[in-house]
Amino acid sequence: METNFNQPQRQSPIGILVIFVDSLQKFARALLPLIFIFLFKASTANKIYVILGILVVLLLVGVVAYLRYLNFTFYIDDKEDEFIVSDGIINKTKTTIQLNKIQQVNIHQNIIQRLIGIYALSVDTAGSDKKEGNIKAISHSLALALKAKLLENETVKPQIQLDDSEPNQLKVEVQKEVHPFLKISLSSLFKVGITSNYVRSIGLILTFFFTLIDNLRNIGKEDVIDGDKIEKMVANYPVIYSILFIIIVMFTIIFLINIGRTIIKYFDYSITKQKGSLLLSYGLINTESTILKPEKVQIVTITRNYFQKKLNVLEIKIKQAISDEKKQRKSLIEIPGCNTTERDEILKLLFSQLPEKGVMMQPNFRKLVFSIFLTIVLPLTGFFIFGNNVDSNILKFTHLAIAFAIFILIIHVFAFRNYRIFINDNHIIKQSGAWDIQNDIIEIKKIQAITTSQLFWHKNLNIGSLTLHTAGGSISFYLGKYDKIREYVNLWLYEIETSDSNWM
Repeated sequence: METNFNQPQRQSPIGILVIFVDSLQKFARALLPLIFIFLFKASTANKIYVILGILVVLLLVGVVAYLRYLNFTFYIDDKEDEFIVSDGIINKTKTTIQLNKIQQVNIHQNIIQRLIGIYALSVDTAGSDKKEGNIKAISHSLALALKAKLLENETVKPQIQLDDSEPNQLKVEVQKEVHPFLKISLSSLFKVGITSNYVRSIGLILTFFFTLIDNLRNIGKEDVIDGDKIEKMVANYPVIYSILFIIIVMFTIIFLINIGRTIIKYFDYSITKQKGSLLLSYGLINTESTILKPEKVQIVTITRNYFQKKLNVLEIKIKQAISDEKKQRKSLIEIPGCNTTERDEILKLLFSQLPEKGVMMQPNFRKLVFSIFLTIVLPLTGFFIFGNNVDSNILKFTHLAIAFAIFILIIHVFAFRNYRIFINDNHIIKQSGAWDIQNDIIEIKKIQAITTSQLFWHKNLNIGSLTLHTAGGSISFYLGKYDKIREYVNLWLYEIETSDSNWM
């Protein structure tokens, strides 16, 4: 039975409980310190009043939750092609969302919603810095039907043909919808977990360690971690073994964190095509189901390092139209653990064709020289000046400074070798990265603005920089041949002006 969304509908009745818990959580978070003070420091008589006050507050929150449930309705206006959400008890609000402006619909289910068997649905557009049309409690079947209706951007078009055997009879053929299916296996997630996010995991470990030390110091328990015992344990072994032990422990923790995070977040990841939109479903504890329109996609980033190449896995990140950088991080869609074949299938779904690397443009070698000067020459010069004129003890770490400089030099060399931009008739692909090789893909017709720049001392060298601005962010390419850049910019501007694409 098809659900009629033309009439205002309410959430599931069990949604009253979800609204109650949500309201109670916000209230408790704001007044929890005061509640604890009254409970532990007030007299017995005062505690009775506090408990009675809490009961009254619970009753009021329950009444508010019920009224919010009654006043919350949603429906689709087919005449105006709008999704309308009404909410509020005293101050009534009415949110109207144009269907053609919707770029993403998310279906969530946290632990509480999973226990009571309901789902939450939110609508995302490019013009707002927050999710719109938040529905906290609907059934799974209703959520699926609503999101399919909101993102139904391909209608069934009949093909009218004359039957040869019966000239006067019309033959109607209905186009069959193709549903490509992709499922990320558990082994692929495991491969991604052990080959990615090293820097992020190291940051999490260091943050946790320093936060733990700071909290122990604040409560006067800093002696829980005995520094003398750690120093004695390290002193009993040669330096090389101590360093090796620390590295093994660090990478073991990193692997465990990455594997756990990847599997919990992206468990049972699947992609399906539904009526011209992509359905992405994943999650072990908090399940996530997202539908996005391929035409709303702005930048597709493919990332892969050496180990992932050997294991035939890679990561894909999809950026859509955003209103600010904060929203970009929240609306970023990640697809981990794809192989090369699956990557090509996803790109075909997003771009209607497989983007290919066309004409290659390389940076001038001065980009490498400037990077080396900025990150190696200047720091080493400052290190030796400080050691010779201020504190000579720092010169004991000269070998570490030189080792660090060599490491940074290697990174810059590999980054320069991989720094390229590729141009074909429909797409621009920027390649960058030293270890994790990143390819950013954009469609020329989705470029909103182009910026070119050239420093005055670069004019005789014929080098300059290029920045392509899209609704999902910007892509820059530095110190390329400026005459070539200007030639392509003129061509792109002409294509943008003559394009009839309506992706917004």
